[in-house]
Amino acid sequence: MLNRVLAQAHSPVEELPGGSVLIRRGQVAHKALRLLSGRVAFGVIEEGVLVHQLGVIEGPFWLEAPAAMLGLPHAVDALAETPVTLQSMTLGQLKTHLKNLPEPLHTLMLDLAKAQRQQIEVAVSRLAKDADARFAEWLLRHAEPTDAQGSLAVILHDRKRLIAAQLGIAPETFSRVLKHLRDRKLISGAGRVLNLLDLTGLQSLAGI
Repeated sequence: MLNRVLAQAHSPVEELPGGSVLIRRGQVAHKALRLLSGRVAFGVIEEGVLVHQLGVIEGPFWLEAPAAMLGLPHAVDALAETPVTLQSMTLGQLKTHLKNLPEPLHTLMLDLAKAQRQQIEVAVSRLAKDADARFAEWLLRHAEPTDAQGSLAVILHDRKRLIAAQLGIAPETFSRVLKHLRDRKLISGAGRVLNLLDLTGLQSLAGI
């Protein structure tokens, strides 16, 4: 329904390069953004870098619609991973069309927006947990014995980018965490095999 309204409104189309920050946490939503094409990552940006990644979407998709629908500040940052094409709808237009919906449907959409907003807030709060701690916990869960002496290692079956997404961090952050744990002599190894050198240290870091 909103897609059809947006098309009829002849809203201007904007093209932005990859690396553009499209949404910033804490800023009040002044318009509803529709991603027509391109790929966008959601998460937490610090000093211009996406240090914690919550997810990635590709257009067509509405960007952080609950904030616009509920009149709240954005709960996540959004960063264009590729060149993107955007189209916007003013909050006035959005609210008018929502109010014109049958009452049960209007209520349903607002309830869904509130539920999604709560999920986003919980997810972002979890991202705030130290990346080192989350990765240490992940290593301990995936550790396998390598010899009769009980040495443990983790074989990285997935690409590091995919593992970073599982942990909710950016690939660059994942690389920094690896280096940090190696520097602390908690792990060793390169490539796809990581040896766990200090189980007690990893458990302490992970808080388990």
